[in-house]
Amino acid sequence: MKVLVANLGSTSFKYRLFDMPAEVQLARGGIDRIGGEQSHCFVEIGEHREEHEQNVPDHAAAVNLCLSQLTNSEWGCLDSADEVAGIGFKAVFAGNLSGVRLVDEALLTKMEALADIAPAHNPPYARAMRQLRQAFPDIPLVAALETAFHETIPPENRTYAIPFQWDEEYEVKRWGFHGASHRYIGSRMAELTGKDDLKVISCHLGGSSSLCAMQGGVSKANSLGMSPQTGLPHNNRVGDFDPFALPVLQKATGKSLAELLEDLSSKGGLLGMSGLSGDCRDLEEAAANGHERAQLALGVFHSAIRHYLGGYMTVLGGVDAIVFTGGIGENSVSLREKVCSNLEWAGIRLDAERNKTASEESQIQADDSNVQIWVVPTNEEIVVARQTVETIEGRA
Repeated sequence: MKVLVANLGSTSFKYRLFDMPAEVQLARGGIDRIGGEQSHCFVEIGEHREEHEQNVPDHAAAVNLCLSQLTNSEWGCLDSADEVAGIGFKAVFAGNLSGVRLVDEALLTKMEALADIAPAHNPPYARAMRQLRQAFPDIPLVAALETAFHETIPPENRTYAIPFQWDEEYEVKRWGFHGASHRYIGSRMAELTGKDDLKVISCHLGGSSSLCAMQGGVSKANSLGMSPQTGLPHNNRVGDFDPFALPVLQKATGKSLAELLEDLSSKGGLLGMSGLSGDCRDLEEAAANGHERAQLALGVFHSAIRHYLGGYMTVLGGVDAIVFTGGIGENSVSLREKVCSNLEWAGIRLDAERNKTASEESQIQADDSNVQIWVVPTNEEIVVARQTVETIEGRA
């Protein structure tokens, strides 16, 4: 079964094609600046790679281009687009319509109604899914909601201290996100260690970041709450923030609530604190050269990670393994060092040299550490591919 996994942005379309259940990646590609005068397109199939620019007006046209690449007579990997059995999407939020499900009108309507919760994700996904349903009515579309993995979180770790009616009727709770990434880390750690009952704290650190407490590959807590704006500071999103500061800011700035929320979701986080960049690589370079606000932003970020790390040790009653993943988690030597420093009291000891030379799937704890520390690249796409196959086969 050939499954296409799509990762959508408002003006981007990235894809991977898998041969399932062998889980062989056949192709990857992407299109940026969709809707602009010229879109940047690339594809990799085997040894073949090419890049070019052309007009791609919408996501349906992007999928058409993708299928034409995959079926190219010279270097494509498919004889026909009919070989694509389904398209899986790493969708974000649909409230109580969580889980993994076929894309239908009820799901799309719900995603559109909850666009305020995930403004950077829900609108482009819903719009693209509508376009694709119309353009490719015979290809099943499957949405793997980010919240699905966290449905196992117990009520005491999901419930806000709010009027109970808000939870029951308005679906206001700690939903948790980055489900595909944390699910992959949970299953991969069982494979790497040969143990299926590990207490694992997964640190997905990238453009957006979250920690997840897992036991036996099952989610017990996630640092993201009602929206992907919460928890740790993100590249340009605020993270945890006291809502009672908003009336103060409204009076002081004259801005509306909508304007302040836009500032918190696009001008906050590492970018807002540093005034320089939301990219940790830029901040680490600037901090090393004495940039005080870059140092502050990184310090706040490290402290927030440690805050949740410590809390999740109590949720799990200890920890067997800490895993760093995501663009920052996999590549920042200094972040891993800062997060794991002075934790000997908890049996956590990092090996400085192993940390510096870590690559791919690596253990970086010291020999006398009671807790394993890993760097493991995540693979959200293969999780979505697996879920897409299960959903299509369950429909048959």
